[in-house]
Amino acid sequence: MPVAHAERASHVDAERRGSLHAAIIMDGNGRWAEQRGLPRAAGHRAGAETVRRVVSAAPEEGIGTLTLYAFSADNWRRPALEVKNLMQLLRTHLRSEAERLVEEGVRVNVIGRRDRLAPVLLEEIRAVETRTRAGGRLHLQIAVDYSGRDAILEAARLSAGSPSPSREVFAARIARALHADAAIPDVDLLIRTGGEQRLSDFLLWECAYAELVFTQRLWPDFDEADLAAARREFEGRERRFGGQPRQHRKEG
Repeated sequence: MPVAHAERASHVDAERRGSLHAAIIMDGNGRWAEQRGLPRAAGHRAGAETVRRVVSAAPEEGIGTLTLYAFSADNWRRPALEVKNLMQLLRTHLRSEAERLVEEGVRVNVIGRRDRLAPVLLEEIRAVETRTRAGGRLHLQIAVDYSGRDAILEAARLSAGSPSPSREVFAARIARALHADAAIPDVDLLIRTGGEQRLSDFLLWECAYAELVFTQRLWPDFDEADLAAARREFEGRERRFGGQPRQHRKEG
C-alpha cells in the first residue's frame, strides 16, 4: 500500500475507534475578564471551569487524547503576579479535580519543562499523574512551560551521535524531552479560541497534518456545543495526507 494511503487508512481507523487527538489553544481569558471589568485572574478562573466542561465532553465526541495549552515557555514574560496566580490556579485545579478525573476515567499527564516549576506544583503534578494512571477513557495532556521548538531541539540533541532516527524514534525522544508518559500521537484536530489564527509554538511536530479550526469564542465562553461544532467541521473535511482528492484520484 502506498505510504500516503497507509497513513490515511491508519487515521481513519483511529477515528472509527474514537481515539481522535484534539488539541486546544485556550485563548481569551484575559479579554473575557476585561470586557466585564474584572481582573485577569477572574478570566483564568472562568477558563478553568471551561476546562472541566470540555474534558467531560471530549470522550462523547470521539476524542481519546486531549492536549490543552495551559502555559507556554514564553508566558514567563507576563507580569510576575499573573504568572503566580496562574501557577496557583493550576495547582488548585489539579488537586480539586483529581477525584472527578479518576471517576471519569481520565489519565492526566503534564507535558513541558519541569525544572522551572515550583516544588509544590511539581508535587501536585506527580500526585495527579500517579492517581489517574489507570484512566482509560481519555488521555488528558496539559502543556505547562511548553515550547514545541524547544522540544524538537532537545530531541535533536538526544539524537546526536546516534544513527539517523525514524520518525517514530524521534517522536519518542520529543516525548522524553517533554516528560510525556508516551509518544504523543499526531494531532487530528487543533482548535484555537479567541479569534487569533496561529499555532504559537504548540505541538509543531505533532500538528503536521492537523485540521485547524479557529473560533472567535473566548475560552471561558467555549462549551460543549462549540466542541461538537468543531468536531462536525473536522468530519466535513477531506484529509488527504499528501495524496490526491478522492474525486480526482485514478485507480491503480
